Amino acid sequence: QVQVVESGGGSVQAGGALRLSCQVSENSYNTRCMGWFRQAPGEGRERVATIHSVSGTTYYVDSVKGRFSIALGSTKSTMYLQMNSLKPEDTAMYYCAAINRPPWECKISSFHGGYWGQGTQVTVSS
Repeated sequence: QVQVVESGGGSVQAGGALRLSCQVSENSYNTRCMGWFRQAPGEGRERVATIHSVSGTTYYVDSVKGRFSIALGSTKSTMYLQMNSLKPEDTAMYYCAAINRPPWECKISSFHGGYWGQGTQVTVSS
């Protein structure tokens, strides 16, 4: 069973930065599409950023473009989300997920049926 573990959340003031990390227990065809999602209280889950470990293709939701950056570690079993210029509206539980999808679908996938972590809380105060 693939395990996914997030870390790096915390509380910061607006304008600050955080880096989230995600460790996936295997780097394989089954986990080639990886992504970050977030869910604020009372809101639906939102796809924040995705990256495909084979093609390198990335996706960002419009609200984080230019502020967040997704990247893979050297082993491709670790994924990072560098979050700069944080805003109060970025406050949410952030989840890491991995699934087997081709590059074009990785950008739009809901990751339903994939492997998910338990989440890490990010709180941005004004």
